[in-house]
Amino acid sequence: MHPTPNTDNAIHTRSRTVLILTGALDMDTVPRVTATTDTLSLAGHTLVLDLSAVTFMDSSGLNTLLTLRNRTAAEQGTLELCGLPDQALRLLDITGARALFTLTP
Repeated sequence: MHPTPNTDNAIHTRSRTVLILTGALDMDTVPRVTATTDTLSLAGHTLVLDLSAVTFMDSSGLNTLLTLRNRTAAEQGTLELCGLPDQALRLLDITGARALFTLTP
C-alpha cells in the first residue's frame, strides 16, 4: 500500500486553482483526490494539477485524470497537468491519453 496522497496543498486565485498531489495516485488513494476535487468549482476556471511529487500512477489514477478532464470541459473550465514524472508520462503514452491533456513543465 502506498501512502495517502497529500491533496491539501491548493493555491487559489480568481480564475485558477493549483492542486499539489504527492505520493501514489492509485486505487488506494484516488478516493481522497476525488473527494478534494469534487469540492472545487471548475466553471470557467483552470485547474492545474501539480504531479511533480507523484511517485506512482496506475489506471485508477489515469481514470481520475480523465474524469477531471471531462468535468472541467463540461463546466467550461480547463485542466492542466504539470510536472508529470516519467512513469506517469509513459502510462499516458501507452494508453494514447497524452494528447488529451494540456501538459506543462
